[in-house]
Amino acid sequence: MMTQVDARGLACPQPVILAKKALEASNDPVMAIVDNETAKENIIKLAKSMNCEYRDYEKDGLFYIEISKGELPKDSAAEECGAESKLGDTVIFVQGDKLGRGDDELGALLMRNLIYTLTESEPYPKAVLFVNGGATLTTVNEHTVENLRILEGAGVKIVTCGTCLDVFGLKEKLSVGVIGNMYDIVDNLKAAGNTITIG
Repeated sequence: MMTQVDARGLACPQPVILAKKALEASNDPVMAIVDNETAKENIIKLAKSMNCEYRDYEKDGLFYIEISKGELPKDSAAEECGAESKLGDTVIFVQGDKLGRGDDELGALLMRNLIYTLTESEPYPKAVLFVNGGATLTTVNEHTVENLRILEGAGVKIVTCGTCLDVFGLKEKLSVGVIGNMYDIVDNLKAAGNTITIG
């Protein structure tokens, strides 16, 4: 028996939350139906994070994601474990593209320096989350993108708010990490042993 989650027309993060609740409620497969690419990507991301198998297809302008509980291949799990060896339990929540208040040019320089310094200091954070003006740091700021790629290569989750990217017209310019939603951000913050807010 398959549980159907009809999330058409629902705003982020409702589709992900409904899919997660359905998966947690029983061992039956779940069929999620959404009407936009972002919701589809977010539900696929959820399936991966829960070690579920999935397949997706598009029909008549709608996206269908069939999710069933199962394990990811062992080599994928081993790869993730190896990446986590350099990681701490801290999540960094970046709210803007400048560090501190006073002089904007100085604030932008300080933010670039902070991101660079993260690459030089172990253990690395478990995740770096970007919202509002922080979205420019994963898209159009070449200085920070370069260093964030180093962190991502070491296993650090780099997540940028999808709504923020949409508002600033930067979705197509994402250069590092993944597009997330408020569910992803809250989930990462709750799972952190320590949270640092900057920006």
